Amino acid sequence: MLTLKPGLRLYKTALDRAAQQALLADLRDILRQAPLFQPVMPHSGKAFSVRMSNCGPLGWVSDISGYRYQETHPETGRAWPPMPESILRLWRDHADYDGAPDACLINFYDALARMGPHQDRDEISFDAPILSVSLGDSCRFRYGGETRSGPSETIRLDSGDILVFGGPARKMFHGVDKILPGTSTLLSPPARINLTLRRAR
Repeated sequence: MLTLKPGLRLYKTALDRAAQQALLADLRDILRQAPLFQPVMPHSGKAFSVRMSNCGPLGWVSDISGYRYQETHPETGRAWPPMPESILRLWRDHADYDGAPDACLINFYDALARMGPHQDRDEISFDAPILSVSLGDSCRFRYGGETRSGPSETIRLDSGDILVFGGPARKMFHGVDKILPGTSTLLSPPARINLTLRRAR
């Protein structure tokens, strides 16, 4: 485990290849029930470059009316699939928090997708950490402080890495600058999947 800054912990290759494949099998089952959808920015309606889905009691969505958590898929109208044990175990083993997550956002990045600097601020409380799991192609991940214009750094996140940000890092600005295509053979065609586990309520 590497502490990048107070509250920000990186577990390199926390999941070996077999564990990554098992988790991916669970995710494929989730996505059959809750297909990836294309979120858009509030007000402008501009499409994100990532597609997304969720599992757990709540799911994070973004549309013309705003950012929010809700209990149903925005296109199918069905409840999100439950979180599998493989995901809950990652939280128990790495989050260092007593309560369970109630939302797991699934972001799918193709080679050209990005995620601009942002804070995770749609949760009722910020006492629980965010736990991020990387699968597939590597990326350049940017992280900074609590202001968008403040100093920031980048690290490479690889398939199987887990990043936890809580405490003084809980409201840090962070994003994905670049996907590094072909750096993993886990997904075919090559892509990156990122899971973020949260306590929304």
